[in-house]
Amino acid sequence: MLNIVVLIGRLTDDPDLRYTDKGTPVANFTMAVEEDFIKKDGGKNVEFIKIVTWNKLAKTCANNLKKGRLVAVYGKLKIKKNETEEQTYINPEVVAEKVRFLDWPKREEDGENNNEEE
Repeated sequence: MLNIVVLIGRLTDDPDLRYTDKGTPVANFTMAVEEDFIKKDGGKNVEFIKIVTWNKLAKTCANNLKKGRLVAVYGKLKIKKNETEEQTYINPEVVAEKVRFLDWPKREEDGENNNEEE
């Protein structure tokens, strides 16, 4: 069996760092991932995918990533199900094993971007 997910996209908000009852760090964020094909209206379809990171990776993401940053995520797909009497909610998320930062943060003092590949 194989469960591998590789995504490249931009964060839709800053990562949310929390700690479990046992003190384990966990950070959550959502990525906007564009599909390559162009729709009839000229736009691209965008998927919003929830990402979960744990331990040292969670702290690294929370301390270094902000809304709009471009990242690559390597991980596995996890499907959570919540059932009520009326219906079942299916909540997919990617549990990240690796997160690569693909751009540079903007310099706060002058508002310029450090990334030379713009």
